[in-house]
Amino acid sequence: MKPHVNRTPTWIILILFTALGLFAFAASLLTSAHPGAASAPVGGPPDISIVPFADGLNLPVDIAHAGDSRLFVVEQTGVIRIVQADGTVLPTPFLDITARVEYGFGEGNEQGLLGLAFDPNYASNGYFYVNYTYCTIADCPDYGDTPFLYTRISRFSVTANENIANPNSEVVILTIQQPYGEHNGGDLSFGPDDYLYIGMGDGGSANDPENRSQNGMELLGKILRIDVDGGGLAPECDPAGLYTIPSDNPFVSTANTCNEIWQFGLRNPWRFSFDRATGDFYLGDVGQWTTEEVDYVPAGYSLGLNFGWSAFEGTNPYLTDVDPLGYVTMPIHQYPHVDGCSVTGGFVYRGAALPELQGYYFFGDYCSGRVWTLYRNSTNQWQHALFMETQRVVSSFGEDEAGELYLVDYKGDILKLVAAPS
Repeated sequence: MKPHVNRTPTWIILILFTALGLFAFAASLLTSAHPGAASAPVGGPPDISIVPFADGLNLPVDIAHAGDSRLFVVEQTGVIRIVQADGTVLPTPFLDITARVEYGFGEGNEQGLLGLAFDPNYASNGYFYVNYTYCTIADCPDYGDTPFLYTRISRFSVTANENIANPNSEVVILTIQQPYGEHNGGDLSFGPDDYLYIGMGDGGSANDPENRSQNGMELLGKILRIDVDGGGLAPECDPAGLYTIPSDNPFVSTANTCNEIWQFGLRNPWRFSFDRATGDFYLGDVGQWTTEEVDYVPAGYSLGLNFGWSAFEGTNPYLTDVDPLGYVTMPIHQYPHVDGCSVTGGFVYRGAALPELQGYYFFGDYCSGRVWTLYRNSTNQWQHALFMETQRVVSSFGEDEAGELYLVDYKGDILKLVAAPS
């Protein structure tokens, strides 16, 4: 739905641009793991398999849990379905907002219902949040520059029936105009701090022609961090938004920069997650012509990072006429397009069924179907390994309430990581 190598063992390299446009590596490289992090595995991934868990879904692009045994699967056309613990898909949708969702021109497009996150207090308030594309006219253009497309972050509520939400309960929290029909981003997640994190692509088109990713007054090409419970600062770049801004957001005191921004310099962040054991943040950012990347922010890191797009694609200098804002943070991993064409970020395994997987970060590629792992070795260096070649269209990963991992196949299946048969 989003067509769109091993490297140095440091997670961050600071690159300073001089007035002549040259760059140099910063003197110190940050290599330490997050303090208190759970012990990481040594060596490659053990023998495990990915087995079918649920099927019959229509263009699934995301998966989430609500703190119980159910999985909630997002279908791009505008439906959320419930998968029970035995893999049964309930026939009645949890939510159907198909009539509101701009799905675009069909399978493979980058619009639609794209993300889902349950409120940390869902058990008591019944709130959940979605990220979807909508259009202000009936016949929305599929391609090109258009003033009619928007990303909408909305809150809905469950009914007295725990398996059915109220489609009329929508409260629009945040609205962002999309200049083109691609690079919508789409992910949502509540962090360990209970704030809502939102992944926004640069809005298109190729090469970010309006340089939105490096523009501090644009919400596109960013990870946003907002408070949906109130009590923070007033919204800045969506004055009509029904949210507040955490006072410790990194750019609150920075002129000409939206206070909503947490991290920036992204092309199309497709799936991010927090390690439930450490709070570390992992992100897959889809590249342009040559390179896919995985970005990383250690838990507790208080500064806003610039991941470089479009001055960089991965670690490679890209558009020489783009002057990045300050320092640039390099990915912890990248791979060339001979191995795929569109990264799908995943999760660090923290389940109990496969203890030998503790600390492995799983991610994949939408085009090639490959699934890899990232992990720190015994000397705290980032290593990667090819886990599996699949025939799947890897649109997302998910975890259940116990931390077990699932792979989402855009063609309609959910698969689960299990121990390989002996």
